[in-house]
Amino acid sequence: MHADVQALPNPPYSPWRSYALEAKCEFLRLMREPSFGVPVIAFPALFYLLFGVALNRGSGGAAEYLLATYGVFGVIGAALFGFGVTLAIDREHGYLRLKRALPTPPGAMLLAKVVMAMLFAMVISMVLAVLAVMLAGVSLAPSQWAWLLLVNVLGVLPFSAIGLYIGSLVGGNAAPALLNVLYLPMGILSGLWLPLTMLPGIFSTLAPVWPAYHLGQLALKVVGQDDGGAVWLHLLVLGVVTVVFLALAQRRLSAAE
Repeated sequence: MHADVQALPNPPYSPWRSYALEAKCEFLRLMREPSFGVPVIAFPALFYLLFGVALNRGSGGAAEYLLATYGVFGVIGAALFGFGVTLAIDREHGYLRLKRALPTPPGAMLLAKVVMAMLFAMVISMVLAVLAVMLAGVSLAPSQWAWLLLVNVLGVLPFSAIGLYIGSLVGGNAAPALLNVLYLPMGILSGLWLPLTMLPGIFSTLAPVWPAYHLGQLALKVVGQDDGGAVWLHLLVLGVVTVVFLALAQRRLSAAE
């Protein structure tokens, strides 16, 4: 006795669904890794609680300044470590070669990591916003909140490119140490921890060398506390950094194939 069996039609192929699933998996991967998710979200919040709330003594201007700069500091960490460490580990374990053999859309892994970094940037921004409003008494216009969020979300791009390049250079064990050597001093020297006016003059002179300074200035411009530089100049520097480090990373990864 034979039963008529009809094959179920295959669902239509959608590259966008593949991109969305890849991004979801990347985000869940890092959320389930406490050594990444907890520090990336908690450190900016803890620093803001300490310097923006506990030691602020009611100065609204300082609370707004640190809201902008610690937001930038947090999203830079999410981008650098989200790209640099994970890529270095994936390279060591042969995961990149496996991904090339799978029928995934071109650039799916890279786009997934970018979306992951942007999602973490949104979480960090919202956590800091809640702390600023509830504990530091910060009051910004709706447009200012929106611009701060936009600066943070798009600000992951240049630092994702830097993290991608570093991840293409070193292994999984060396990547966190190298990124920390870059991340922490860059944050201090760019005025993200303390205003540059509180540091020796040489720091203000050299600060524009760091891409973190330019992203910080864009965020500070939203709250009216930047150094007065042109927006287009900050955007140009960040755009050049993104393109250059993406090209370097692509060249490095292509040579390693």
